[in-house]
Amino acid sequence: MTDDSVQTGPADDSRVAWREWGPEPFADAAASGRPVLVFLTATWCDDCHEMLATTFAEPRIAANVSDGFVPVKVDIDRHPRVRERYNMGGFPSTVFCTPNGELLTGATYLAPAGFRDILDQVRQSWDARGADAGRVPRALAGNPTPDGELDESIPRHFAGQLDEQWDEEFAGWGTDAKFPLPDTVTFALKRDRRRATQTLDAIQTSLQGVDGGFDRYAAGRDWSDTHEERLLIDNAALVRAFAHGYLYTGEAGYRTAATDAVGFLRGRLRVGDAFGGSVGPGGQRRDLTVYADGNALLAEALATLAAYTDDEDTKRDAREVLAHLRTELIDDDGRVRHFADDDAPADLLADGAHVVRAFTTAAQVFSEGVETARTVADRLLAELGDADGFRDGPAAGVGLLDHPLRPIDDTVTLTEGLLDLAALTGDDRYRERARRALAAFAGATDRMGAQVAAYGGAVDRLLNEPPVVAVGTEPGSDLHRAALRVADHETVVVPDAADAPEGAAVVRGDDGDPATEPETLVERVADATSRAAGTRS
Repeated sequence: MTDDSVQTGPADDSRVAWREWGPEPFADAAASGRPVLVFLTATWCDDCHEMLATTFAEPRIAANVSDGFVPVKVDIDRHPRVRERYNMGGFPSTVFCTPNGELLTGATYLAPAGFRDILDQVRQSWDARGADAGRVPRALAGNPTPDGELDESIPRHFAGQLDEQWDEEFAGWGTDAKFPLPDTVTFALKRDRRRATQTLDAIQTSLQGVDGGFDRYAAGRDWSDTHEERLLIDNAALVRAFAHGYLYTGEAGYRTAATDAVGFLRGRLRVGDAFGGSVGPGGQRRDLTVYADGNALLAEALATLAAYTDDEDTKRDAREVLAHLRTELIDDDGRVRHFADDDAPADLLADGAHVVRAFTTAAQVFSEGVETARTVADRLLAELGDADGFRDGPAAGVGLLDHPLRPIDDTVTLTEGLLDLAALTGDDRYRERARRALAAFAGATDRMGAQVAAYGGAVDRLLNEPPVVAVGTEPGSDLHRAALRVADHETVVVPDAADAPEGAAVVRGDDGDPATEPETLVERVADATSRAAGTRS
C-alpha cells in the first residue's frame, strides 16, 4: 500500500539528534554523567508533532538538549511498557530521568518558553544532587497488590458506581472529559441497561464520524470538542461494545454502528490480512504497524459481531486476522511479539491477554483456536505470574522496565480468557489462576470507580458462573447460532462438544432433556441465567 500519509512513527522536524530506546543511550548517560530526556510521542498525536516542529526545532533548545542530556524519543505504540512508566498524564510526555531511569521531573506539551524553564530546573537539581534527585513512582515501587476476599460486595460496588458517577444530563460517567469506556458499557448492558444504551447513543452521535470511525474521546462533558485521532484498539473495543448492545437490545442502529466502524477500519487501516494501528486527525499520518493487542481485540470483536449477525465478510475478516496472529506474531511456544520485528517487545501482558480472549472467542464461534489460546495462556502463567497477580511484561530492561507493574485492566482481560478456557477445556487450573489474579486487587475495591467496572464483571462471573452451553453440532447450525445469540454475552458456547448428544445441546449443570430446537435451548439458557441472578440477589 502506498500513501504519502503512511508512517511507522511520528514525523520529526526537530533539530535534536534523538536516540532510540534501548540500553545504549542509558549507558552513554551514565558514562558522561548526564541525565536522560525521554520524549513520548505517537504517530496519531498532533501535539507531539507540533512540539517536535516548534520547541525542539528551536536552535538554542536543540543545542542545550544535545549538550546537556541524552535525548531519547519513544513511540508509545511500539513501546507500551515505556508509555505506562513515563506517561506524565497525556501525550506528548516530556520526561527527565537519571541514567538508571529514575524520574527527575516531567510534563506534557511544552512550548519553547515552558521548556526552557523546566530545563533550568532540571539542571539546578542535577547539579545539586545528581542521580540522588531521581525517584521511582509509587506504582513501580514493588509493593504487593492490595489483595482481599472475593465476594458479592465487589460487583455490587461497581453497579453502585454506575449510578454514583453517572452524568444524568449528558450520559456517560464522570463530569469532565468523556471517554467511551466500552468495557464499562458492556458491564452496564447486563446490569444497568438504560445507562448503557444512553451512553452508546452518545458515543454514536458524538464520536462516530461519517466515515464510521470512532474518535478517541471528547474533551467536553457534553461530548463536544472531540479529539479526532482514531486508534485501532479503541475502535475494536467499540465494535465489540456495539455488537453486545445489538445482542441485548436488537436495535439495528447498534449493529450499524459496529459494521460502519469495521468499514472504516477496512478502508483506512487494512494491511493485507490484518490492520494497522492508527489514523491521525483529519485522516492523516497513518501508522500501519500491525500490533498484536489491537489486532487480537479486533479479531475478538469481529468474531463476536459475526456470531450475532451471520455476516460472511465479518467472519472472513475475523479468521484472516486470527490467521495473521498465528503465523506472524505468535511463536510455537506461545510467545507473542508486539509487532513483526526481531527487536519488537515480546511477552507483554496486554498482547497475550487479548490473544487468549480472541482465540477463546474463536473457539466458541468457529470451533477453532482453543489450543492457541491454551499455549499462550500457559506461557503467560509461567513467564508473567507474579505472586498472585501478573506483571505487564518481563522483569528486565533499561529505564524502569525492570520494576514490576501490575495493570488491573490487562489482568481483567486475561482472567476473562482464563475463565473461557476453563469452560472450554474443563481444566480448573485456569479458573483457579483467574481467582487468584482477581483477588490480588480485591482490597482496593472501595477506591475503584466505574472506569474499571470490568473488574466487577469478572468477579461476578467467577462467583456466579454464567451458563456453559455444549452443542453437539458443527459451527453454524441453528442450535449453535441460537446458543451464541442468547442475551448474555458472558455465556460460554462449546460447539462440537463431546458431552452433548449429536444434533442437540445441553446447558451444563441443567438436568433437563437435551434441546433439539433453538427455541427450547433459548428457554433453558434463560432459566439458567435467571437462577444465577437469583443467587446473586
